[in-house]
Amino acid sequence: MMRSSLLAISLLLSAPAFAADQAPAGDVPPKDMKADAAKEDKDVVKASVEEDAQPVQRSIPFHGRTLAYTATPGHLTIRNEKGEPTVSMFYVAYTIPSPGRSRPVTFLFNGGPGSSTMWLHMGSFGPVKVDASIPETIAGPPFRYVANPDTLLDISDLVFIDAPTTGLSRLLGKAENKDVMGVDPDIDVFTRTIQRYLTKYQRWNSPKFIIGESYGTTRAAGLVDSLLNAGVQVNGVTFMSTVLNFADFQGDQAAINFLPTYAADAWYHGKIAGKPPLDVFLDQARQFASGPYASALQKGNLIGEAEKQQVAQQMAQLTGLTSDYIIRSNLRVDPGRFRRELLRDRHQIIGRIDSRYLGTEADLVGDSADYDPQGSAITGGFVGALNDYLLGSLGYRTPLTYRPNNYAETQGGNWNFQHKSPDGRQQLADTSSDLADAMRQNPRMKVMSVNGVYDLATPFFGAEYEFRHMALEPQLRANIRYTYYTAGHMMYIDPHSAQKLKSDLAAFYASAM
Repeated sequence: MMRSSLLAISLLLSAPAFAADQAPAGDVPPKDMKADAAKEDKDVVKASVEEDAQPVQRSIPFHGRTLAYTATPGHLTIRNEKGEPTVSMFYVAYTIPSPGRSRPVTFLFNGGPGSSTMWLHMGSFGPVKVDASIPETIAGPPFRYVANPDTLLDISDLVFIDAPTTGLSRLLGKAENKDVMGVDPDIDVFTRTIQRYLTKYQRWNSPKFIIGESYGTTRAAGLVDSLLNAGVQVNGVTFMSTVLNFADFQGDQAAINFLPTYAADAWYHGKIAGKPPLDVFLDQARQFASGPYASALQKGNLIGEAEKQQVAQQMAQLTGLTSDYIIRSNLRVDPGRFRRELLRDRHQIIGRIDSRYLGTEADLVGDSADYDPQGSAITGGFVGALNDYLLGSLGYRTPLTYRPNNYAETQGGNWNFQHKSPDGRQQLADTSSDLADAMRQNPRMKVMSVNGVYDLATPFFGAEYEFRHMALEPQLRANIRYTYYTAGHMMYIDPHSAQKLKSDLAAFYASAM
């Protein structure tokens, strides 16, 4: 049966985590140290009320020329309606002077909830990126970060923002975790952060774009509506590895959404006879998932034995699993179990964030994977490179420790998944209604859905389902474009996918302006 809980959903959407999805040693202090650490952080970030910023001039070689820019790490002070400081939001901005015209500005963030934006900052569109070019453990240290040939900086200024309590973002004054840890307060903090940045750097009249990844897509869908209601009109929003409706990660709909990704994984790892073209094969998987498979699941216990056997055999041909295993799973294979079962005969497990990555387990008969090989392969490289780059190359000075994540708080049952949407109060957030509301009010806003076919955290078929079930007229649905990459959740770390993604985004930005 599909296992579902808010904690499981939260873990599912996390950025690559440390082994067994745990925070790294030293990142979460023992309980008896937390109070002192929290007090120390509060004392340290008092200076952030003055909104420190330390701009430095940098350049990179870029396709035969030099791309010169200003890198500005700093904090923005967020205040409540009473004017009291509540959060010191850390950001790193990359800007290029543009006399005579206003360059676009793009705000980027990861998800979790509880992840810093280290992944997008050091892996995607910034001027430098970590070398994670093959689906294997990053060698090192020393870790390599190099000039990024696929940076978006030639098209748009970039502002990478760490969520409250992650990275170098910290609470201020009387603010508590409950004031920022929830769908709605999180959207409010990011709304105020973007407003503050626009004011501080006089960017109110610049074209504006949003890029969110994973839970960051949940945030982004609510954010564009919140910004619109605050008078901030967004030109375009990009959803990378999408989840808008958390109900889609439960029950039979989750089983349907994941099946085409299972097919992609089986194809990649040589479990499909004849290995037809991937796009053709995935279309077959889509048709089966939304047709015979969905119909069979809907029948529940009323399904006949002959139909059950037939569906299991079709599913086996698409997923590389045995029909016997599928029957014993009642036609519903949990993603964690699939990761363990697909290559059991090879004594290997596959990654969750990116199923091209492989690992091993001590227990060869376990029912699910105990860790994510992809997270283990790249996390050390990203954490090491981020700190070396920020504190060394950019020369940023801070007594704080950069937190790659704050999962100990956000995924310990403390995140409030309730949401006040345009359709009313929701117990389990579905921000697709916010996005639809923003698209109706701003019919010029463009939307881009970015999907990795080997992503077992936020499956591409689930993204398709969510976007195509929004209440939009045909002319508004035409504003949504879909792009696909032969990589995982973080498709930008794959060189071929990164190059294609940059090309796709360049076309998207042109259409949105």
